[in-house]
Amino acid sequence: MSRHLLIAALLFSASTSAYAGSGLVEPTLKMTPHRDGAVHVAITLDACMGKTDHRILDTLVNEKIPATIFVTARWLKHNADALAVMQSHPDLFEIENHGENHVPAVDKPVSIYGIAAAGSAEAVKQEVEGGRLAIVAATGIQPQWFRGATAKYTASSMAEINRLGMRVAGYSVNGDGGSLLGAAATAKHIASARDGDVIISHINQPTHEAGEGVVKGLLALKARGVIFTRLDDPAFAPPGN
Repeated sequence: MSRHLLIAALLFSASTSAYAGSGLVEPTLKMTPHRDGAVHVAITLDACMGKTDHRILDTLVNEKIPATIFVTARWLKHNADALAVMQSHPDLFEIENHGENHVPAVDKPVSIYGIAAAGSAEAVKQEVEGGRLAIVAATGIQPQWFRGATAKYTASSMAEINRLGMRVAGYSVNGDGGSLLGAAATAKHIASARDGDVIISHINQPTHEAGEGVVKGLLALKARGVIFTRLDDPAFAPPGN
């Protein structure tokens, strides 16, 4: 087993065992059925920091596949060209909040996958608000959704995120295992998505094999006739809206 595959396997194991009883939660998100007989899948891609995987970005543009992109303030500072591409295709890209510094939005002092959490309610607020303000400054748009680093929270930190006016974006299909899976495994995970699923993968690791798998998985879904949607789809509207 390759080093990346081994790490990914450990991450998946940690999601179900190491954090059991820790008070951390990893919320699931699925869309309300459209009842039109078609398969609808939401593609969400995290842009944590670093660069942009143009294999994925170019595929989304060329194949006209809508996606929700969760960006950090750190990523925005170094990827103006990629952001410009996204902004030039508002019919395809929805920009949402991945935080200021890619710090887990957890209000107690723990380490998750080796990343130190925010550690307090005030630090969670800074992570959320810092990301929101960076998006507003770069795009003029107020984000509606927040996904923290590692996608893990406490019940109280999720309540704080909601209090700040953001909805917590979970997922139902882990496409690329934190961008650590190989191309074949990533493609298989994404291609297996069913109606209502929300896929999480990454668009900031251009040197990882997983990016190739994201592309192959997306193309496989398109070949199946899947309808791609974003988190601003009415199927994700809160109850009563």
